[in-house]
Parts: sequence; C-alpha cells; structure tokens
Amino acid sequence: MRPFTTLTAPAVPLPLAGVDTDQIIPARFMKRTRAEGYGDALLHDLRRDGSGAVRTDLALNDPTRAGARILVARRNFGGGSSREAAVYALADAGFDCVVAPSFGDIFSANAVNNFVLPARVEEGIAERLLALLEGGLRELTVDLEAREIAADAERFPFAVREDWRTKLLRGWDDLDLTLNEAEAIRTFAAGRAERYPWSVPG
Repeated sequence: MRPFTTLTAPAVPLPLAGVDTDQIIPARFMKRTRAEGYGDALLHDLRRDGSGAVRTDLALNDPTRAGARILVARRNFGGGSSREAAVYALADAGFDCVVAPSFGDIFSANAVNNFVLPARVEEGIAERLLALLEGGLRELTVDLEAREIAADAERFPFAVREDWRTKLLRGWDDLDLTLNEAEAIRTFAAGRAERYPWSVPG
C-alpha cells in the first residue's frame, strides 16, 4: 500500500459525538461484497431525513465539499460494534483520515489496517477545527511525520499509536510489521532452543 506521510486535502466537518459503527454503515448494507464498495452507504441514515430525502443542512452532503478526504468529528467516533465495514465505507468514500478527540478501539485498529489515519486531538482542538471548517475553511494538511494538523496559519498536534504511525508511514500491514522483526524473532527462537532443547519439535 502507498505510505501516508503528508495529506493536504479538502476536509468536511461532522459536529457530532458518539457516531458509532452502526451509524457509519447501517447493517443492511453489509450484505454487499467488498468489491461492490460501501462508499455510497457511508452515514446513509444520518445523511437523510425521515422521508429519505438528502439533508441539505449537513456538510457531508454539500456538493462543494465533494472529494473530501479528511473528516473532523467529536469524541467517541467509531464506538459500538466491531464491523470493519465501517472503515470500508470511509475508505470507499475517499476518506484517508478522521480527526476526533477519541475513537472506538476496534475501529481505530481497523482504520489503520485499511490505511485510514485515526488522528486523536484534544477536544478544544476538534472544536476549533470544526469552527474553522464550518466558517468556510475547505482544506487541511495532516502531517503524520510531524504529528501535526495545519489549518491555514494555525498548527495543532495530534496523537496516534507509534506502531500504527510506523505502519502508515511505511505503507505496511501487520505481516510487514512482523517481518521487520524477523532477525529478532530468529535470535529469540535460537536462544530458546538452546535453553530448552526439549521444547523443540524433533
């Protein structure tokens, strides 16, 4: 996969807390195969009113924000069930990064495994970014090497687990991360075999 280093891209605000995986992709859309794609199902019910009409008051539906690759939300984004399809929906809709004060643990791991960065910021920073985007700002820059988000002249730090950061920066999956430790694994195995020869299969 392509490494994630610096992303400068259109961003869209989602000023809601507790957007769980059931909202990110409703279960009825999970009958599709991965090849069919999930992008049009992203936040499907949230993006429509009770009659099924597309909401015009939601930035996600604003045609001038089409092509957004960065989503900014409030705390506990991606909590709830462990469905990986929630990340598929984000990735298929073109999102490479979600910025929020906190994330569901399983959602975060699934995001990284699908090369979507869960950038964790303090609540005050999330509110500032939301205000800037709602005020007309269209683009953000996310620098994974510096762990920093740029919004025009303003700079904000974000956090991400170091092993996840390594995977994204290098374009690695879990197998690549393990193979990077191959020499240490061989050394450990040889030492263990020497100390406990009875544990080695004949």
